[in-house]
Amino acid sequence: MSAVAGTVFVVAFALIANDRVNKTLVALTGAAIVVTLPIINSHDVFYSHETGIDWDVVFLLLGMMIIVGVLRQTGVFEYVAIWAAKRAKGSPLRIMILLVAVTALASALLDNVTTVLLIAPVTLLVCDRLAISAAPFLMAEAFASNIGGTATLVGDPPNILIASKGDLSFNDFLVHLAPIVLIVTAVLILMLPRLFPGAFTVDPERVADVMSLEEREAIRDPALLIKCGAVLVAVFAAFVAHAQIHLEPSLVAMLGAGMLIVISRLERADYLSSVEWDTLLFFAGLFIVVGALVKTGVVKQFAKLTVTVTGGNALLTTMVILAASLVISGFVNNVPYAAAMAPIVADLVPSVRDHVNPDVLWWALALGTDFGGNLTAVGASANVVVLGIARAADNPISFWEFTRKGTVVTVMSFGLAGLYLWLRYFAVGSA
Repeated sequence: MSAVAGTVFVVAFALIANDRVNKTLVALTGAAIVVTLPIINSHDVFYSHETGIDWDVVFLLLGMMIIVGVLRQTGVFEYVAIWAAKRAKGSPLRIMILLVAVTALASALLDNVTTVLLIAPVTLLVCDRLAISAAPFLMAEAFASNIGGTATLVGDPPNILIASKGDLSFNDFLVHLAPIVLIVTAVLILMLPRLFPGAFTVDPERVADVMSLEEREAIRDPALLIKCGAVLVAVFAAFVAHAQIHLEPSLVAMLGAGMLIVISRLERADYLSSVEWDTLLFFAGLFIVVGALVKTGVVKQFAKLTVTVTGGNALLTTMVILAASLVISGFVNNVPYAAAMAPIVADLVPSVRDHVNPDVLWWALALGTDFGGNLTAVGASANVVVLGIARAADNPISFWEFTRKGTVVTVMSFGLAGLYLWLRYFAVGSA
């Protein structure tokens, strides 16, 4: 059955990459095949944390999409778009740098999907005002969200799994991963002009029009904006403190969405206007197809293969974990990969304890799984969301367009991460 599960995944991935077939249809068809054979059953699909649909991701997306739909009615995105464009003097490059920096910072505090859902509407409005394509901006924000989310325990879902298995704290992630995240983010910003050549040409008349706008006039419903602000503060606070209050971010998002629906008294069409149903169904199908790989042991076999060639060498083990995690997470959702790899890393930690800080293996796994999300258009949830938003806004991003840019960013991230791990834990020997 592992061969069948692998074949279904490879064919589905190839069709998704082709961009000629609806990716949601492909994902659901692949899910139907592995369920019908049956490689995976209803319990595996709906109830298993390892092999099933990640309902936390689905409902986090749904809740935040509804919140964005309500926020859209206030005019706040237009306000922020005009404000950002004016502060950047209408320069598309400065605007992209500003949005990338904000996205990376926000992704360290929130999850990366939530961040891109909040930043994307602003991006679309800025680009519309300047009459330039939003696609490069959205791709840059997806890259920044995956990089920024690496810095903290709550920034990217695999980090939570790694922290649980490795007994690591929020401060551990901040101390050990935030420095390399800052470095990679800075290099990404420096790369933007070469990564997106031709994306920064703008009509001077458009710039003059934007500079003449008064952002305060964009606010259409101040009372609703105040209510949304209060709910968002509560939601963000709960996101950061979710471990202490024992509420998953998905429940927090749905509670916030429900509260806004009640207090806004908007029509259903208004608060559901930002819900990307195709994206939610795509995630469900993809989770099932990947779940079949997990259940049949394909993911675990790949994970074990990455550490069998090291011969117990601590540095080689670290680099193999980093490289393999980075590549595999670019093709398989990084959450099930992290779940499969974490027990293997836990077994390896004692073997390197006498030679180096053993936690370096956990940091290699975290950096690989999180940075690897930029490798392809389906490598991370934020990427899928961005492609859905771009398509809905008539700024489509092809699978290969995203992947070509993402490969460059991933190679850069891998080089810097490998150098960082070597310098900090082997050359210098810092704890």
